[in-house]
Amino acid sequence: MTATAPPFGPSPSAPRRPLTAAGLLTALLGAVFGLLLAVASPASAHAALTGSDPQDGAVVATAPKEVTLTFSEQVALGKDSIRVLDPSGKRADTEAAPRDLHSGSTVKYGVALRGSLPDGTYTVAWQAVSADSHPVSGAFTFSIGAPSETTVALPDNEAGGGLVGTLYDIARYAAYAGFIVLAGGAAFVLACWQRGAGARPLQRLVVRGWMTLTAATLAMLLLRSAYTGSGKLGDVLDLDGLKAVLDTKPGAALVSRLLLLGASALFVAVLFGTYAKREDPREKKDLTFGLAIGGAVIAAGIAGTWALAEHASTGIQPGIAMPVDVLHLLAVAAWLGGLVALLTALYRTPDLTSAAVRRFSTIAFVSVLVLVATGVYQSWRQVGTWSALTDTGYGQLLLVKVGLVAVLVGIASVSRRWTGRLAAGTGTDEVESDASGTEEADAVAAEAVISDRTEAEASEDPARAAQLARQRAAVATAEKKRIRDADPGRSGLRRSVLAEVGVAVALLAVTTILTSTEPGRTQEEAARSSAAAAGPVESGPVTLALPFDTGGENGKGTVRMDIDPGHTGANVIHLWIEDPGKKPMDVPEVKLSFTLKSKDIGPLPAVPVRLTEGHWTATGLQLPIAGDWEVAVTVRTSDIDQTTVDKNVKIG
Repeated sequence: MTATAPPFGPSPSAPRRPLTAAGLLTALLGAVFGLLLAVASPASAHAALTGSDPQDGAVVATAPKEVTLTFSEQVALGKDSIRVLDPSGKRADTEAAPRDLHSGSTVKYGVALRGSLPDGTYTVAWQAVSADSHPVSGAFTFSIGAPSETTVALPDNEAGGGLVGTLYDIARYAAYAGFIVLAGGAAFVLACWQRGAGARPLQRLVVRGWMTLTAATLAMLLLRSAYTGSGKLGDVLDLDGLKAVLDTKPGAALVSRLLLLGASALFVAVLFGTYAKREDPREKKDLTFGLAIGGAVIAAGIAGTWALAEHASTGIQPGIAMPVDVLHLLAVAAWLGGLVALLTALYRTPDLTSAAVRRFSTIAFVSVLVLVATGVYQSWRQVGTWSALTDTGYGQLLLVKVGLVAVLVGIASVSRRWTGRLAAGTGTDEVESDASGTEEADAVAAEAVISDRTEAEASEDPARAAQLARQRAAVATAEKKRIRDADPGRSGLRRSVLAEVGVAVALLAVTTILTSTEPGRTQEEAARSSAAAAGPVESGPVTLALPFDTGGENGKGTVRMDIDPGHTGANVIHLWIEDPGKKPMDVPEVKLSFTLKSKDIGPLPAVPVRLTEGHWTATGLQLPIAGDWEVAVTVRTSDIDQTTVDKNVKIG
């Protein structure tokens, strides 16, 4: 909101508008949050797995001594954060805590494997917490000797999902909204309309902001262990899990926020208690200065708890990014929280002055400048390239946010021009003054009639006297509301500010999603690392075992295959066909083909030549591109009995 407004007064010609701000805001918030929860998928987190050894889908000739995982940036791991499971689902690692294998800027961890592991397919399941507090998880497989069947099911859901993840996300949304209302509402009272400290609607607004932020912070603290761990709601009250959370950076940030909220409760009590009742101008000026300094320190501290635990605390230039993030969040609170306070004052209080609106207009303008400056830096830091701005989810969300900010500024500009024309109108003040006097006289006359009828009864009946006082208060309140709603200048400004608040709610929702989305810079770095890791694998020939059954007599057996060297380019293939007793099995014909479905390449045929009983070979097979190739082997055991079996194999 960057508008100025004329003095507010009644106008008998304007229609009455019984619309309430609370109902509109509640419906708008419910619609936005409901839409977000309906369409949102599990949030991507800041850290990403950029490589592993062995690689996903790799077939190695001998069992490795350990499995290593490489991440895009720092993560926190527990004892069981990396688990290696054999084909039957039993632990194949030593169950020791992961070893830190950092080297320079490379973030790498490893777990040792047990000795004498049998051939087959092994599953690596991992879960960690990224440096910006969001959980990450995943799983992949590799094979020793040859792929095999496995009883291990890869998890369908990412960490941080399910009911616990939904509740945690709701608490995060509520925490941001509560802080904005608390800080922005208090700033509006101190900087724009000090008489508003005695207005009950503004008092309720700021107190509800404090309550929302406090409840959301407590909920996040209790949910944190389940959110980053098991994902089970029953673990919310696990004291051991809560203790572990308190030892982490996000846990420390949440506890610090609760302590600062204790200080902010005292600030709110003084603001709406002692300060609201203070009449002496000099004393009030001194108290205003003290509350402004104390409130700014508390607000900056609360904003710092987000900077400490989320995107600003990791990545490049954290020493600059964290104070910039604090400044950005304070500007958001001053602008959007002030808008909510202004809307509340316009709908619920009869005596908001145009001077208060002008002061808020200045604060809003400065806040927008700060948001632009800090937003440009944050965008460069989190996106990095133009391609990341358009090709990544984070960049696309950022473009949506920029668009919403532009719409918000546009609405404020229209509001400023509209209210400026109202201020320049002729005869407005005289009409308002005459109408005010007439309506005030009518109200006094009505009250006199009521007083004459009931004065005698009230003097004899205390209950009747109390009833009369309530009637008079109701009449006065109704008259104030009628005058307030009939003012065309006030009504126009209310509509424009309501539109701004509606866009601001959507902007807040998008901003909250951005804090839990993997930045574009990280996404591109992870993609480049994965592409580099997909190069030639120096693990020797690839070995496969494919059981078959042609359905005829003596139709069961196994094809063992070696692909040497197992890289792109020319490869030599050896096939050994064995019966169920693992003895050489002679068959009349064998066919072989390779297909790379992801690139629509193939099938590329290979014609094996029989060397000896059960042993076939094919030379000169050219595999042009690395990837997951489907190997199809057709075995014919008689004139009419044949079958085709296939298996995917990673070619580096």
